[in-house]
Amino acid sequence: MWYLVMALAAGAGMATQAAINSQLGRVLFGQPIFAAFWSFLTGMLVLFCLSWALGKGQFFQAMGQIPQQPWWYLIGGVIGSALVFSSVFLAPKLGVANMLFFMVLGQIVCGLAIDHFGLFHMPVRELNWSKVGGVVLMIVGLTVFAFGDR
Repeated sequence: MWYLVMALAAGAGMATQAAINSQLGRVLFGQPIFAAFWSFLTGMLVLFCLSWALGKGQFFQAMGQIPQQPWWYLIGGVIGSALVFSSVFLAPKLGVANMLFFMVLGQIVCGLAIDHFGLFHMPVRELNWSKVGGVVLMIVGLTVFAFGDR
């Protein structure tokens, strides 16, 4: 149950972050890239402090393991920065709700593929008709939500 609450809070955080960062980008010469940079810089500082404080003295040992990892283990930050930039850029153009609806749909479709095929060494969770039906229902809902008033 707590994991579901945490996931719900993370989703609320995404919406809040997109709205706040969009306003920051507006006042930083209308450049969403500056707001995305600030978001990652402050986030990096918070994570550094938490890693240092909670890492039981293993911070530098852990960071020393980075060069031995496959390249695709190391691109999460690149993907994350693209996600943050996209949300800063798109929120004022699409609206936060529309932007998040499309992002969530993309996450679910990609997540289904990752689960079904066990991509990135994740456990296999096979696709079934109820999951396909749920995605189709989301697509119908997204169409009504995003384009129903036109």
